[in-house]
Amino acid sequence: MVKIFIDPGHGGNDPGATAYGLNEKDINLNIALKLDRLLTQSYKEVSTRLARTSDTTVTLDERTNMANAWGADYYLSIHINAGGGVGFESYIWNGSFSNKRKTESLRTNIHEEIVENVGWRDRGKKEANFHVLRESSMPAVLTENGFIDNRNEANEMRESNWIEHIAEAHASGIAKAFNLVRKAETEDPQETNTFYRVVTGSFKLENNARQRRYVLRDQGYNSFIVEFTHDGTTYHRVVTGSFQNKSNAEVRQKELERIGFESFLATFTL
Repeated sequence: MVKIFIDPGHGGNDPGATAYGLNEKDINLNIALKLDRLLTQSYKEVSTRLARTSDTTVTLDERTNMANAWGADYYLSIHINAGGGVGFESYIWNGSFSNKRKTESLRTNIHEEIVENVGWRDRGKKEANFHVLRESSMPAVLTENGFIDNRNEANEMRESNWIEHIAEAHASGIAKAFNLVRKAETEDPQETNTFYRVVTGSFKLENNARQRRYVLRDQGYNSFIVEFTHDGTTYHRVVTGSFQNKSNAEVRQKELERIGFESFLATFTL
């Protein structure tokens, strides 16, 4: 059982970065809650714990103490950037420590999976002396997911579809880093929290799925890749939108078909 400690940065009386009416603490929490559900409901042999599940104040010491006491295998701190930029970057501790090579390897898997799935500008794999990276006794990473003071990225951060996209990218990165096995997707909605995914291509070869993502990105559509197994064969689905309202998914499907991309809907329940 892999134990993942998820830390939504800031919270309570600490809003984090703010811009365009948004608070970083709220976005961090929304991503973390989605990620928690994705990992526990979509993958086998994984356990999660969150530093906070609501808008509460949790000190840095309390966060790392919780993770250390629980015996987490990995510490993931989720943040939103600020300061005039665009794109994604990640951090590990800049000190010398015994599991640094393992920390670097795990971070590389997660970092590259997020950049690839989201299609962000890669700002690099960095190091810093952040408390949560220094005081956690397990491999740890801090992700900076876009810039809250970039108007275009801030507008995306308001959308539930963006939140799910970022959470899915983190889940995919963690799954790759720890070789997690995905549970079978349900074909029929079982719960109210069901998403309708617009699948714009399903490929046996992951490289073909990535090429489809690049073409879609050139047409102005962000997408991400998920694995789907049928009759023992694994397919790489290119998802170009995930909606709780089925009619919105059908609108996206028709948009894509008008420009030459055959698509179909698949359900995904959190």
